[in-house]
Amino acid sequence: MKIIPLSEGSFTVDKSKQFIPFDKSNDDLQQRSKGSLLVEIQPFAIVTSKDVIVIDTGLGFSDSNGTMQIHQNLLDEGINPLEVTKVLLSHLHKDHAGGISKRDEILNQSFFSFPNAVYYVNEQELAFGIEKGKPSFSPEDFLILKDSDRVELINGNGWIDQYILYEVTGAHSPFHQVFWIEENGQKVFFGGDVAPQLMQMKTKFVAKYDYDGKLCMELRQQWWEQGEKENWTFLFYHDIKTPLFIF
Repeated sequence: MKIIPLSEGSFTVDKSKQFIPFDKSNDDLQQRSKGSLLVEIQPFAIVTSKDVIVIDTGLGFSDSNGTMQIHQNLLDEGINPLEVTKVLLSHLHKDHAGGISKRDEILNQSFFSFPNAVYYVNEQELAFGIEKGKPSFSPEDFLILKDSDRVELINGNGWIDQYILYEVTGAHSPFHQVFWIEENGQKVFFGGDVAPQLMQMKTKFVAKYDYDGKLCMELRQQWWEQGEKENWTFLFYHDIKTPLFIF
């Protein structure tokens, strides 16, 4: 498998849920509002023998020419966005779901960012995100997931094409799910926002922003121990320095 981080950059976020770009070379975190967290926004592409997979879709930013950053990141790696065959969604918070669709203001219509892909989302997460709305969710980004033949609404735990395992964990949000991708003896793990940074895997850390911070901590410990035994590759969506860690 080939793993490609698709970083949109570094940001600070506080209780307002606004993601403010952060220049690590020049900006001072202490000058941001109290309680601000510094995070990377980092979807991933995984190229397997069967698929080109995108895991979570970032904030959905576009450049001055209207090109989505996640598209440009893929193109820079020699991957046409039209080649993406699967989009796996851990949950629908706006920093993970902003790139699901792109709005055409002239046509007044939204289109899938990856039109040849099947999108996999937890059915209860979709309903919850639509009901809950802002500030954590931006339903306008993912309403396109309803009633589309490009979408697989999944529930509970199971397998996709017999090599992608998904499991509902809750913990960060009520219907958050995680993924394992297994091929040729390699196991890649994406823990989304239950396991967002390397530092959190190595320390006992309970975050107030999690739905169940204690469960998050317990799951991280469990996955870290199991990953060490089984030589997992960990993908970290919000880690500033370490997008992936291989035992």
